[in-house]
Amino acid sequence: MEEIIRKRIISLIHKEVVPAIGCTEPMAVALCVAKATETLGTKPSSIKALLSANILKNAMGVGIPGTGMIGLPIAISLGAVIGKSDYQLEVLKDLSPSSLEAGKQYLNTHPISIELKEGISEKLYIEIVCSDDQNHQATAIIAGSHTHFIFIAKDDQVILDQSHPQSKGQSTEEIDITLDLRMVYDFATTAPLDEISFIREAMDYNMKAADDAIKGNYGHNLGKTIDRPLSQGIFGKSIFSHILAKTASACDARMGGAMIPVMSNSGSGNQGICATNPVAVYAQENENTEEELIRALALSHLTAIYIKQSLGKLSALCGCVVASIGSSCGITYLMGGDYERICRSVKNMIANLTGMICDGAKPSCALKISSGVSTAILSALLSMEGKCVSSAEGIIDNNVDKSIHNLTSIGADAMQATDRMVLDIMTHKEG
Repeated sequence: MEEIIRKRIISLIHKEVVPAIGCTEPMAVALCVAKATETLGTKPSSIKALLSANILKNAMGVGIPGTGMIGLPIAISLGAVIGKSDYQLEVLKDLSPSSLEAGKQYLNTHPISIELKEGISEKLYIEIVCSDDQNHQATAIIAGSHTHFIFIAKDDQVILDQSHPQSKGQSTEEIDITLDLRMVYDFATTAPLDEISFIREAMDYNMKAADDAIKGNYGHNLGKTIDRPLSQGIFGKSIFSHILAKTASACDARMGGAMIPVMSNSGSGNQGICATNPVAVYAQENENTEEELIRALALSHLTAIYIKQSLGKLSALCGCVVASIGSSCGITYLMGGDYERICRSVKNMIANLTGMICDGAKPSCALKISSGVSTAILSALLSMEGKCVSSAEGIIDNNVDKSIHNLTSIGADAMQATDRMVLDIMTHKEG
């Protein structure tokens, strides 16, 4: 692989695989609030948030780290009170008991409005307007990716405006490299080890998140449940059960509001967990080498990034589908699989999981992640046995990249009506 291509891919991974505390959608909103507050130069007297439907959907039911509270209002309040935009998706990492009380007090005494932004096609869109008592106003807009500011202004002074050159589905900060699965595989298996060893940090973050999750009771305690005696009587103490427990535990903690950082992928902490922990656990228990572990992690994460290039950051398709395809590729590699076997694993995954909806970030995401990871292992095993869903079945094509684009076309385009219906259901529940 040419060095220039390799360096672009490395830059892409560095951009898409980054630390995050809490669910990335409310953290992105808090980041935007922090930037608008900094631009205003004083703590705002009122805040207005105009958000795309997908941001609303993913931020409504998730715990905000360290607060014991759910949803956007406290995230917005803390973004104004303690948020630092330099921290990016760790914007609230300075949270303390005293600053939490200040955030709650701000929430009770200052008007915060949260509305759907009408007339936009961008699925990831956050517009924050902060006002003070002297009628000054600061606006910050994030679009395209969770940390990408396209507009910043104070009163009539425009500080940043990148809104016009942005094309549909593409951020102006996007690195110019179009991937395919062969390129992903060649990069992960041939790049000099010292150039990709940084990906091991994802394992350090996300396996620690799983271990820290055991110290509390988060979400639905799915990870703990899988590790308990009753479950061991069903699953046994196997590589399979350990993969499920370590992956679900990290998700339990993250969705339950634990102040635990994880390494995200393509703007999603759950995707980062799902692309990391199954591969890490399998490598440990299968006694793979350190090099095999690093290459498998690179393969898993870059596969997810590749699929997201055509799916988009947010969609009606659950992100665990994408990340689980990545982890299936990584596990297949650790089993001794070559490119052809990895292609089979991808096709087996697409044949099974296509259509799993995203109905927002929430504690029950751990259940979906477990479904995805279970399928990842099954798909890898089938592939190693020479079994693959054929092009005569469903949306699978002989060409693996065409199969992937069939999946992303359904998720990005065909499921838009599903996305609208899901949001309508979520926002019109009784009680």
